[in-house]
Amino acid sequence: MGLFDKLRNEFIDIIEWTDPSSDLIVWKFPRYQNEIKMNAKLTVRESQVAVFMNEGKIADVFQPGMYTLTTQNMPVLSTLQGWKYGFNSPFKADVFFVSMRQFTNQKWGTKNPVMLRDAEFGPVRLRAFGSYNFRVKDAAQFLKEVAATNPEFSVEGINEQLRNLAVSRGMEAIAEAKIPVLDLAANYEEVSAQITGKIGTEFNELGLELTKFLIENISLPPEVEEALDKRSSIGIVGNLGAYAQFQAANSMEKAAENPSGGGLAAAGLGAGMGAAMMGQVGNIFQNNNNQSANPGAGAPPPLPGAAPFYVAIEGKQNGPFDTEQLKQLAAAGNLNAQTLVWKTGMAAWAAASTVPELAPILATVPPPLP
Repeated sequence: MGLFDKLRNEFIDIIEWTDPSSDLIVWKFPRYQNEIKMNAKLTVRESQVAVFMNEGKIADVFQPGMYTLTTQNMPVLSTLQGWKYGFNSPFKADVFFVSMRQFTNQKWGTKNPVMLRDAEFGPVRLRAFGSYNFRVKDAAQFLKEVAATNPEFSVEGINEQLRNLAVSRGMEAIAEAKIPVLDLAANYEEVSAQITGKIGTEFNELGLELTKFLIENISLPPEVEEALDKRSSIGIVGNLGAYAQFQAANSMEKAAENPSGGGLAAAGLGAGMGAAMMGQVGNIFQNNNNQSANPGAGAPPPLPGAAPFYVAIEGKQNGPFDTEQLKQLAAAGNLNAQTLVWKTGMAAWAAASTVPELAPILATVPPPLP
């Protein structure tokens, strides 16, 4: 520092801190050799305190307000008259301004999953993250325990330590709460209050106050969340048999609307095939339900009746169809005397008019228009 810089600093008689930053906690007022002029003005703004340190010890803490400092130390005369002594003054004082405002939205989170024991799932690994707010509660205590004599001390200088406290004590509080994993989301406020009480004492030891602690999310590993999603899906579906019937009905409806080969586009045939498939699917689910209710009982034999027929429609094999379905095909114009049919026991395909069993069905079909 040059002579003119030194003199300029010593003639400054207003001691104040206009904090332009958002994360500075402690700032030391710059003064050549820490000398303070007689009757200097000290201005301490709201959300600040000024801490005077004399010979390495905290002397006074000034709250917000304006003060006139009266001391026996006269640095200007000391400098001008003590040139040969190297500009040293026997009276020195360090002035530290400490911000007392809240430092908000400080993030915390687990770097790695934390193993906990859950009553429902057993051992589980949890991740958690959130935010917290803090402020300086005791400026003198904070200077002695943390900031020491650093000319500037920012939030980042202590954030890592505070985050570690939040994670360590926070997960410990979650474990002690013994709240089921699936109920944690509904109890964030309760768990946050427990964590605040648990780590508040350790903040106080540093001269700090934890004003708010928030949990934003507690999550399980991806594979566990996937298993929970499947479990939730089953719970939403409820009756699997009814759900499968509903799915089958939707599939059959789409098949009837878009049949392969184009021959099934007729509405009657679509309805007939839908009824046949629905009957078969319904029997399958009914049998499954009966077996579920009585696992020891075997499936009943099919009801006696006429053998089903296969029908050739536009050169393609369709079926098998029972008597009621054949009537529907005949009514829709897809079964007439010339239509080729076949059933088990026949040597080859034959015209429907040559099969005696189909005569009653064909009799219901009107003759072709003249």
